[in-house]
Amino acid sequence: MPTRHDIRNVAIVAHVDHGKTTIVDAMLKQAGAFAAHQQLDDRMMDSNDLEREKGITILAKNTAVKYHPKDGGAPITINIIDTPGHADFGGEVERGLSMVDAVVLLVDASEGPLPQTRFVLRKALQAKMPVILCINKTDRPDSRIDEVVNETYDLFLDLDADEDQIEFPIVYACGRDGVASLTKPEDGTVPADSDSLEPFFSTILEHVPAPVYDEEAPLQAHVTNLDADNFLGRIALVRVEQGELRKGQTVAWIKRDGTISNVRITELMMTEALTRKPAEVAGPGDICAVAGFPEIMIGETLADPENPIALPLISVDEPAISMTIGTNTSPMVGRGGTGKGADAKSAVKDRKVTARQVKDRLDRELIGNVSLRVLDTERPDAWEVQGRGELALAILVEQMRREGFELTIGKPQVVTQEIDGKVHEPVERMTIDVPEEHMGAVTQLMGVRKGRMDNMSNHGSGWVRMEFVVPSRGLIGFRTEFLTNTRGTGIAHSIHEGHEPWFGPLVTRNNGSLVADRAGSVTPFAMINLQERGVLFTEPGTEVYEGMIVGENSRSDDMDVNITKEKKLTNMRAASADNTENVIPPRRLSLEQSLEFCRDDECVEVTPEAVRIRKVVLDQKERSRTASRAKSAK
Repeated sequence: MPTRHDIRNVAIVAHVDHGKTTIVDAMLKQAGAFAAHQQLDDRMMDSNDLEREKGITILAKNTAVKYHPKDGGAPITINIIDTPGHADFGGEVERGLSMVDAVVLLVDASEGPLPQTRFVLRKALQAKMPVILCINKTDRPDSRIDEVVNETYDLFLDLDADEDQIEFPIVYACGRDGVASLTKPEDGTVPADSDSLEPFFSTILEHVPAPVYDEEAPLQAHVTNLDADNFLGRIALVRVEQGELRKGQTVAWIKRDGTISNVRITELMMTEALTRKPAEVAGPGDICAVAGFPEIMIGETLADPENPIALPLISVDEPAISMTIGTNTSPMVGRGGTGKGADAKSAVKDRKVTARQVKDRLDRELIGNVSLRVLDTERPDAWEVQGRGELALAILVEQMRREGFELTIGKPQVVTQEIDGKVHEPVERMTIDVPEEHMGAVTQLMGVRKGRMDNMSNHGSGWVRMEFVVPSRGLIGFRTEFLTNTRGTGIAHSIHEGHEPWFGPLVTRNNGSLVADRAGSVTPFAMINLQERGVLFTEPGTEVYEGMIVGENSRSDDMDVNITKEKKLTNMRAASADNTENVIPPRRLSLEQSLEFCRDDECVEVTPEAVRIRKVVLDQKERSRTASRAKSAK
């Protein structure tokens, strides 16, 4: 069959923070994608504000470099897909793999293969793709290159790789310095026999198969991603499998439901470095962007109008976590960060508070996010949103908050399945690295969450690696407590491991809440009196309302408190007039921490200025009556 030798399509996959985006930066610079005078940022592929803030890749993105071989041959286009490293964004990884012919598996020279390494490798091996192993960060002082290579071989065997897949080439690299070598360097050093990524490029050209096609086959192009443009409207990123796409061409658009309509391609663009440039034609193996399809979806096919043949839809793993997202129903809806509407009229003007706006935004998210599901609930102003993990859903809420939405978010729940008449819940494989002195605390923490230890290894460096299988339910609210118990030194990563029979009741938060019993403004006097009752979340001057949670109780039950109480002023001299008391700074909770803190009868109010935790039922008397009925029913 004919082969296109001028193109290679490869995805770079790895666990979170193993250096994917950094090595792509170095590839772009060394391939001459930028002019010498251009001012370049680090992690150029992480263009999203949230990606830069959190230091992780959230969306799979593609770039292209023109590589000029050293032997003077014709330049070769290398299309590179930079995929997320976090398990919660696994849908992006699966979508990225559908665009390429091979993967570069990046593994940290010190940390070795971690849960997400297993996940992305399993997907690549299932797709029968060749793998190039790149041991990155060889200059880390604690690197252990030989052990990491052996662990990677063990992982291949564990995932039932065939003989061809297990004979993978190995490249040793320091992505930060832009250096790669085929010769193993000493632990903790940069490869000495090279000063560029040339060995890495040549390995990609040698081991990534060039796209093959059938000259007689009709047009087939797979939609793998979506984008939007103010002038062109919706843009579909497609990989051309067979035939050619041309600007102005009429093609058959085969939708997910099997219906076919003929549409004209109004614009065709090819990626060069970080920009898209107009093009006239795209051939087999090319990854290009096309416009002219107002409602096209991921996984659909562009085909020949005379002989339309659909490509298989992109399938992703089932969601494991769900949460309810609805309109803001608190007394402060639409009143700005302080709660005083007059002070924030300009900020509140563009506020999105209606059910129609929230539903439209969730439907828009479904277009580009293949791993998300939105289901109706009994209430017309709330929807159940299902996703891979807590972080993926929290990122969606954070994006909506920044766009001006006011929301009420329910406590995250697990998505159960019924198998053979029994309820099964999702379980995770959790890998934990901690100093030896914290091993007991971590084991106790996982025991409460019904975690089952599968493996434990000690590298002799004072750190222990433990692997647990634990219900996903038990990991909601786990990370904050884990970091506290390990004094911030522990590293924990988890990945979906399937479903197991229901583990029974879990109690992960022993402390109750301090709940405001009236509306008003928080006073320092009230805070000083309440400090001994628990940890407070609000600052003096903060506007609160009845049912809002203002702190964590030191006991297991909830306590209604008056945090707006003022000191009575009299003309009598007090004996303690000269005594001054300090208000302990409150604990500030992020959106993720607030979701972790929630109990079943609590929810999170999210506005562009503030994140507040509140009771689902705000009225104190109504909550008391419900609690009494529940006790008498027992």
